[in-house]
Amino acid sequence: MPDQPTLYTERLTLRPFTPHDAFDVERFAGMREIADTTLNIPHPYPHGGAAEWILAHGPAWQEGSNATFAIVDTATGRLAGAISLMIKPEHRRAELGYWIAVHGWNRGYATEASRRLIDYGFEVLGLHRIEARHFVRNPASGRVMQKLGMTPEGIERDWAIKWDRFETLAVYSILEPEWRAARAAR
Repeated sequence: MPDQPTLYTERLTLRPFTPHDAFDVERFAGMREIADTTLNIPHPYPHGGAAEWILAHGPAWQEGSNATFAIVDTATGRLAGAISLMIKPEHRRAELGYWIAVHGWNRGYATEASRRLIDYGFEVLGLHRIEARHFVRNPASGRVMQKLGMTPEGIERDWAIKWDRFETLAVYSILEPEWRAARAAR
């Protein structure tokens, strides 16, 4: 597989993480407000955990199972979050996941970055379906999914445990023909 690309939007650069990003990942993702609304981010974030996480990206990209990008504010060069597609190539589908640092909240970064990565998933990776989930107690993430043209599919009751409590998740998806029709209308 070729090297992971860098993708651009009007305000953002989506690029592979580098070891230099580890400090900011631990600082930003490790904030309780971020960890609380994501399934897999620990709190407190373990020292050295981000470096290990970043090292796993290259092999996952090469095997075609994951495409993880740093979301960077192009104007400032500051890390604003992370976004990924967890890919199931045998089914031509992926799950979209993201987190945005608190300093980037309410700026449209999640929507802008997600739109670009969805485009990449359908145009370049040849996906047929991209899905996403959010904790029902985090409706802001659901609004992002709606802005992306994703269709709500249902609720997964008590689907996961986060910090010793059951979490109910809402599921959204978009199929390649739906994306293509919406893109033609843009």
